[in-house]
Amino acid sequence: MPTPTLAFTHPLGPAEAVPVLLGHSLGTCAALWSGVAPQLAGSFQVVCWELPGHGHSPVAATHFTIEDLSDALIEHLDAQGISQFLYAGVSIGGTVGLDLALRYPDRVAAAAIVSAGSSVDSPAAWAERAAAVRANGTGSLAAGSVQRWFAPSTRAHHRDRIDEMISALHSADDESYARACEALAGYDITVSLAQITPPVLALWGEHDELVPQQRSTQIAAEVGCGAVQCVPNAAHASPLEQPETVAGQLIEFFGSVPASVPARGGNEM
Repeated sequence: MPTPTLAFTHPLGPAEAVPVLLGHSLGTCAALWSGVAPQLAGSFQVVCWELPGHGHSPVAATHFTIEDLSDALIEHLDAQGISQFLYAGVSIGGTVGLDLALRYPDRVAAAAIVSAGSSVDSPAAWAERAAAVRANGTGSLAAGSVQRWFAPSTRAHHRDRIDEMISALHSADDESYARACEALAGYDITVSLAQITPPVLALWGEHDELVPQQRSTQIAAEVGCGAVQCVPNAAHASPLEQPETVAGQLIEFFGSVPASVPARGGNEM
């Protein structure tokens, strides 16, 4: 089965810098990282990728798995001549990061896993959400998503950020969203966490009820080289809610990776 076709943002940062690839959460788009990417671009070259049917990515032509998304990213990086990279992803973007670190440990220099677990709590619930979106569209999830994605302080003071993500949710292709739900329902690498060898930073939002602290703590404890940090005053969309904090955490983490991590020699992602 062919890998999904994905869209990538224009690179930010010096062409010769170490590449950082950023993945967003289900129902959002690359704009989730809009406050973080420019800060990372002072030290790295930053590119965001978008899920099928989200942002600028084509709709999903067929069913896909988390592994299929990882393989599509590796194909893109191969085409750009990029041998090794840094990665950060939120929610489903984080599950892709774990899968990349597990199956492509020679390619992933380090991975930040934001508000994601090694499995989903209820595969049946994700199957139900897929059916609901096929029946009623992604817009039917908007009200609940505001409560799940954003901390009280964000809801009180940053309505513009909320509106941008809810607009992205409305714009997401229903069938592609449903297929992403099914990919999550079939995802579980809990028993394989100990096989992950690249350094991993697990970040959790202080108010995240979707992926609470214990899911990040589990990842950090069980991978070969793990650390865990909280993003204060954030829920599930922490890069959008607290961009300065998340950028600082990522810059510190990525900066701790050994200097032998290669840059791309001028090739752009």
